[in-house]
Amino acid sequence: MVSAAVAAGRGIDVILAEARSRLDRLDADQARLAFAEGAVLVDIRPAAQRAREGEIPGALIIERNVLEWRFDPRSDARLDIADRYDLPVVVFCSEGYTSSLAAAALQDLGLHRATDLDGGFQAWKAAGHPVSGTTLVG
Repeated sequence: MVSAAVAAGRGIDVILAEARSRLDRLDADQARLAFAEGAVLVDIRPAAQRAREGEIPGALIIERNVLEWRFDPRSDARLDIADRYDLPVVVFCSEGYTSSLAAAALQDLGLHRATDLDGGFQAWKAAGHPVSGTTLVG
């Protein structure tokens, strides 16, 4: 039997929909243009996934577990570039699910221009945009 506390909670589909309702998500072409115009493109995939799938040249690699600390302008652990709240940040993961939650978390910190790449790395690659890195089999 499901406890009342669990039954009262919101499911991940609801949480994801709420996060995405706040984002102006970018398709691969829009993300590439934003990157060319100075947006920070942030890869939050784990190392094993990047090794298997490849990488977007020039993207900043910040694994998901430290993202908020690296981009919060108030944090002692922030990156040098994360010194303002109007920084355009485009987060991506493999398929665009985790990145939506991550971009919403950045917005919660006050980075109002944070968004994500709809479809993630897979959409970028499918659009024929540049990728690099070793792709492992298996």
